[in-house]
Amino acid sequence: MINTGEILQTIKMIDQQHLDIRTITMGISLRDCARTDVKACCDAIYDKITSRAEKLVKTGEEIEREFGIPIVNKRISVTPIAIACESCQTEDYAPFAKALDSAAKAVGVNFIGGFSALVHNGFTEGDKRLIASIPQALAETDRVCSSVNVATTRAGINMDAVALMGETVKKAAELTRDNGGMACAKLVVFANAVEDNPFMAGAFHGVGEPEVVINVGVSGPGVVYEAIKACRGKPFDELAETIKKTAFRITRMGELVAREASKRLGVPFGVVDLSLAPTPAIGDSVADILEEMGLSTVGTHGTTAALALLNDAVKKGGVMASSHVGGLSGAFIPVSEDAGMIRAAENGSLSIEKLEAMTCVCSVGLDMIAIPGDTSASTIAAIIADEAAIGVINNKTTAVRIIPAPGKTVGDRVDFGGLLGSAPVMPVRGGSAELFTTRGGRIPAPLHSLKN
Repeated sequence: MINTGEILQTIKMIDQQHLDIRTITMGISLRDCARTDVKACCDAIYDKITSRAEKLVKTGEEIEREFGIPIVNKRISVTPIAIACESCQTEDYAPFAKALDSAAKAVGVNFIGGFSALVHNGFTEGDKRLIASIPQALAETDRVCSSVNVATTRAGINMDAVALMGETVKKAAELTRDNGGMACAKLVVFANAVEDNPFMAGAFHGVGEPEVVINVGVSGPGVVYEAIKACRGKPFDELAETIKKTAFRITRMGELVAREASKRLGVPFGVVDLSLAPTPAIGDSVADILEEMGLSTVGTHGTTAALALLNDAVKKGGVMASSHVGGLSGAFIPVSEDAGMIRAAENGSLSIEKLEAMTCVCSVGLDMIAIPGDTSASTIAAIIADEAAIGVINNKTTAVRIIPAPGKTVGDRVDFGGLLGSAPVMPVRGGSAELFTTRGGRIPAPLHSLKN
């Protein structure tokens, strides 16, 4: 039974504490869109997306109005284009990105993810063509997002792919020089990428997923922040219990929206991703939660332990609130999208090295970090390799979404607007890893990958 107090508490969470459904994401399989002719393939992609997602935005808006729950984004993820379009006889995959962009605009979604390739064990010809097309594709589209999976715990790290992605990130930044390297904000390099992720820029519709599916991503850093204020000076077990209970309430709302959207659209319900996804708005920050736990500033000693507690408690609370929890599920730490992270980066207490340590215990990885525009491709590749190693060894998803901002240096700022926020340009380590990142081949999978 739901009592009056719980209703009023939920209203307060929405009205005053930035609680929202961050995204309803419809996953759509494009495996039946394979054609040998480029135009025919593009037409099939456009028709499939616009027919399947025709009512997605309208349905989301109806649920918002009827339930009073903000749904910030409506999004689409599709089968990795390197798979769906490999039969086409073309070297240039940018037309497929434009077809995705046109379809996204036609149905009114904010982003569409899946201009992607899975190359953790090596490349097919389609993978090579797609990666070569990423810079142009992201520079010439507005809503398309791209991801490349370069490592898994079972396969190890494809260092040829890592080196190639360092160069790809640089090219993407240069092609969008006039708006701060914006293309890189739509590009994620993964280790252990998941097939049901509703969050951008890394969402794609995995080959093990159904024809169409609805996945929901919830958020609520502001709600957790307000809840733990009552725990000041109290023991860690009480703090963890408070976070768990709060995450439960947040996730129940996501479950409600997911099931309602699934029913109205006639599409299977996939998962609720219970990640704490911050925004640049004051009061909607993961960094603020960590500081409320007792840190003078995020990035100081103790930050990794605080984040580990937060991430674990969120998972424990959320998993009891939904029949299907998936995606990434935990706490995100994107620098440009979190007002507290921005503040800590600007005052020097938060470094890339500390962020790397934090990613060992939270969702995803080095996210929305601006670095000097003259950073070399080999250094970017080395950053990707470090993050992939954390994912592979710890059997978790990690990722890098990094922006070498053209013409910018440490102390400058890059503004991306909207949920992407703005990022202070952070310093990278000196020295060179070029001889390391260009050795070629794969870093072997760890021993504990042999579980059969």
